[in-house]
Amino acid sequence: MEKYEKLEKVGEGTYGKVYKARDKSTGQIVALKKTRLEMDEEGVPPTALREVSLLQMLSHSLYVVHLLSVEHVDKDPTEDGDDPSNSKPTLYLVFEYLETDLKKYIDSHRKGPTPGPIPPEVVRSFLFQLCKGVAHCHGHGVLHRDLKPQNLLVDKDKGVLKIADLGLGRAFTVPLKSYTHEIVTLWYRAPEVLLGSTHYSTAVDMWSVGCIFAEMARRQALFPGDSEFQQLLHIFRLLGTPDEKQWPGVTALRDWHVYPHWEPQNLARVVPSLGADGVDLLSKMLKYDPAERISAKAAMDHPYFDGLDKSQY
Repeated sequence: MEKYEKLEKVGEGTYGKVYKARDKSTGQIVALKKTRLEMDEEGVPPTALREVSLLQMLSHSLYVVHLLSVEHVDKDPTEDGDDPSNSKPTLYLVFEYLETDLKKYIDSHRKGPTPGPIPPEVVRSFLFQLCKGVAHCHGHGVLHRDLKPQNLLVDKDKGVLKIADLGLGRAFTVPLKSYTHEIVTLWYRAPEVLLGSTHYSTAVDMWSVGCIFAEMARRQALFPGDSEFQQLLHIFRLLGTPDEKQWPGVTALRDWHVYPHWEPQNLARVVPSLGADGVDLLSKMLKYDPAERISAKAAMDHPYFDGLDKSQY
């Protein structure tokens, strides 16, 4: 790690601490992700190696944050408050550094110095890039499972949006608590996951994309639940309580209960800034039956994007 100068801690991800750092040889600013991979005598666990090589492969897309290198440190220099005798071998993932994320970007339009709607062409461009990045991951058989505005990095000057926080330990479970034990947000979580389905598909990411699309248009979360139960009620109140006709198999899911019956509301009311095409695309992303939810690839061909010059992506 002599190659990098840590500048500041910029956060705690689901998998460990994240630092802003400078590559001493090139001056490039990078994000160092310290992963909590427990090394055994044999070295790096094979699952970790698989995930790192997947990350490397996926990061060749412009719309996935670029993994620049992977550094293996035998004895990690300890931090303040760490017991030096605890120093363990550690993997650091070195990513390109982006100054802001979509959550901060949306917040700045809601309550910044000059609040106002995100321009419709920016919403359209960001959504197209998100669909392109998600299609790239899905095309390689990788689900993200935790897409949310905090995980989408934004290069404001270039108008580019990139997917971050992919992989690492995601292979089997959706984390309920983060690395620092705070509750992970449920706002973008698909109803089949909330209802305890164990077999889920690429459609879980498309539900999250729909929630993010609506949030860019409204500048506030579509379904801000603070528990799994509340989260489902938020969804049911807007989209109607699902039944077997709409979503075959829903009542057999592990956590299904009998819920109050709500009729679906008009989706256009909650995203007044979106035109008919935008509302249509959103409704296809928020279909209850995962088999009916639009794919990322199909979404890119939706008429909502007709006004977009796709050749630049």
